[in-house]
Amino acid sequence: MSEFAWPSALAPFRIRNYRFQWPSDLLTSWAFEMETIILGWYVLVETGSVLLLTLFASLNYTGTLLAPLFGVIGDRIGHRDLLAVMRASYIVLAATLLTLVLTGHLDASCVLVIAALMGLVRPSDLGVRGALVATIMPSNQLISSIAVSRTTMDLARIAGALSGAGLFAGAGLGPAYVVIVSLYVISTLLTLCVVVPAERRPAVEMAVRALRRSPLRDLKEGVSHVWISPAMRAGIWIAFITNLTAYPFTNGLLPYIAREIYGANQTILGYLSAGFAIGSLIGSVTLSLIGRVRVARLMICATAMWYVGLLVFARMPSVPTAIVSLTLAGISQSMSMITIAVILMRTADERFRGRVMGVRMLTIYGLPFGLMAAGSLIDQVGFVATATLYVAVGLAMLAAVALHWRADLWDPHAPANAK
Repeated sequence: MSEFAWPSALAPFRIRNYRFQWPSDLLTSWAFEMETIILGWYVLVETGSVLLLTLFASLNYTGTLLAPLFGVIGDRIGHRDLLAVMRASYIVLAATLLTLVLTGHLDASCVLVIAALMGLVRPSDLGVRGALVATIMPSNQLISSIAVSRTTMDLARIAGALSGAGLFAGAGLGPAYVVIVSLYVISTLLTLCVVVPAERRPAVEMAVRALRRSPLRDLKEGVSHVWISPAMRAGIWIAFITNLTAYPFTNGLLPYIAREIYGANQTILGYLSAGFAIGSLIGSVTLSLIGRVRVARLMICATAMWYVGLLVFARMPSVPTAIVSLTLAGISQSMSMITIAVILMRTADERFRGRVMGVRMLTIYGLPFGLMAAGSLIDQVGFVATATLYVAVGLAMLAAVALHWRADLWDPHAPANAK
């Protein structure tokens, strides 16, 4: 790396809190990815049903509607404390599944129930950790810190896909879940090491007044705060569109693609997932090094290229070419998601960041709808036709957003494009 790039990429780690939060987020995401790979494959093999596979993947997002309420709670009690409680709940649920494995009582229905319970909390993790980053980091390091934070998900998906598939195939479900529980325990302890600066903690009197207010009122204020900004509305819409039409192919359907399209095993599934994550990591690191970009313009262009990458992936005849196309799609996906987060955190008032990210996480609800619809369509018209339809719909909706808010997203002098 060149000398000028190092400060931009590594500056966030000069902050003590960031040195605890980054590995905590990494280990949590690592455990998430291991569970997704292992349990998705387990459900597909045990049931042989792509519909039940998409149901399992959808259940991981059952709590998406609760995400704004998690934002309200985070704004009230502090994002660090909320994140620690959420991660403690992951320990309990993963330990429960491990107990079922060791006692020989695990079946597909148990997996679906635990996935639904985990899904009540898990969708809000990304939003709460984003709000915590914005709280502990100086404003002039926001782009680089969010971009570097994004690498936790990318690195975790690489490590989680490869280690999850490898452990499951080589040692079995029990040992794999011992590792998962351990990752959750360490990540929770690291989260508790984060100390929110005193000047950013709500005063006791303010906290008491906040607790007396209606949570629904706080939620309404958060939605209203998003609605006053055209750039935030556009970012929220793009997040919803991509969850509905792009993410289903990499966040749920990969076990089906590996087994039914390529006739492969868990190891190849790990390679496919890792390929997408490597691309995402490249995108995150690249954006952390560049730093100063026209954020809204990049959001539109990166999202469009993401769809192009998925269209190419759906037509790849072999595993190696599929991995390459997924890597290219991953680069664009990472840049798209980072730029959305930057626009939201730049524009949102500090008092509303938790609620804004809660509204952002609400868009994830497009994913289970997209997954369930894809499962039905694949059974009727096939995988390639379904992927082509999803890409066409996604690009059309993206174009509509870009045209409607073109003055706020494409004009180089628009606030969302400030470098």
